[in-house]
Amino acid sequence: MPILPAKQFHRPPQRAAVAFTLIELLVVIAIIAILAALLLPTLRAAKQKAQGFQCINNHRQLSLAWRMYADDNEDRLVYASDSGGAGNYWDQFAWTRAHLDFDPNNAANWDLKADLMLSPLWRYCSANPGIFKCPSDRSFVMINGERKDRVRTISMNLYLGGFAPNAGYGDSPPAGTDGHWPFAHDYRIYVKTSDFYEPGASKLFVFLDMREDYINWGNFMTHMDGWPDQPDRYRFTGDLPGIYHNRACGFSFADGHSEIKRWLDERTTPLMQPPGTAAFQGEFASPNNPDVGWLQDHSTRPK
Repeated sequence: MPILPAKQFHRPPQRAAVAFTLIELLVVIAIIAILAALLLPTLRAAKQKAQGFQCINNHRQLSLAWRMYADDNEDRLVYASDSGGAGNYWDQFAWTRAHLDFDPNNAANWDLKADLMLSPLWRYCSANPGIFKCPSDRSFVMINGERKDRVRTISMNLYLGGFAPNAGYGDSPPAGTDGHWPFAHDYRIYVKTSDFYEPGASKLFVFLDMREDYINWGNFMTHMDGWPDQPDRYRFTGDLPGIYHNRACGFSFADGHSEIKRWLDERTTPLMQPPGTAAFQGEFASPNNPDVGWLQDHSTRPK
């Protein structure tokens, strides 16, 4: 029998490894960058919108606490600000006594127990301490090398309650004062919710967000010069409203509703200043600024 030759086995040829060329890789990266650039503004807008909704909810809860306090106290409003005097008995009835800054030694900046937990409103909203701060506020202080977020963005309309007075104890709480500011002297300091018949509770703001570089005392003072028909006299007192939601600010009103107000004039929204450099630098003119007119219209009325 003939012997057959051994069967030959051959390995199949190996395929060359598949890989991107440098040009192809750069093209892919460029496409991803373009898509990201197109998508990021949409994501940023969605985030701002979500934070705006949360801000409105915070304001609504805090204004409810403010109203509940009045309902439990014979319709009397909490003071919008402490007096600034040491040992004043009536300061304990101010909604906050904290004077915010960026000083790490000022515990009221970052410690709820130092001020907000002592607030007359605390028992009405203690389940959610985050309502005192706008979700877009990123301000903080450094404590022994540790970052501590500041606890408050919100301030109160000066004309709703006024400054706590330096007065004797008496039988009933004295009315709040205008703090002897000339721009406020001819305008009402509302004492009770029943006083809101003019201009009506829906037109009087209670709380607003303040800029993190300008917030200081618990009140926001609207300069009333020029109201209602002399806009060339419009001014800011040194307090500036928040600009967290794309040149806008959260507000709550005495009737319980909240809204986001978008500012129209760039003088209302100057660039943010470095921490500790901007707080209450004094009055400055802003003639014909429609934002000042809006703030005046929603702050108070003549006596």
